Amino acid sequence: MTKFRIICIVTSSKKEAKKIAEILVKEKLAACINFFPIDSIYKWRKEIKKEKEFGMIIKTKKDLVGKVIKRVKGLHSFEVPCIISLPIEKGYKKFLEWIDESTKQKEN
Repeated sequence: MTKFRIICIVTSSKKEAKKIAEILVKEKLAACINFFPIDSIYKWRKEIKKEKEFGMIIKTKKDLVGKVIKRVKGLHSFEVPCIISLPIEKGYKKFLEWIDESTKQKEN
């Protein structure tokens, strides 16, 4: 079983994405976060919506996913934010080691 995860999140704006990214990296819940503009079409409360949003790709460890979800829910502007986790099956060893080192949590 893989130790690392990608978490995908959608936010309402670049400003919100940057705020979330800075907090997650500062708190060592994520090693790196990329964000990018996206066009979204979805159904919400029986209406088809078309929005300009920002996607986020978060690199972290499996054991931090629950903490990331909890932290993002507290920062996010959406009532039901998109927050999904996907396993990283394989990757460049040195990059995965960097994720591991960048997300080391202090012992309690």
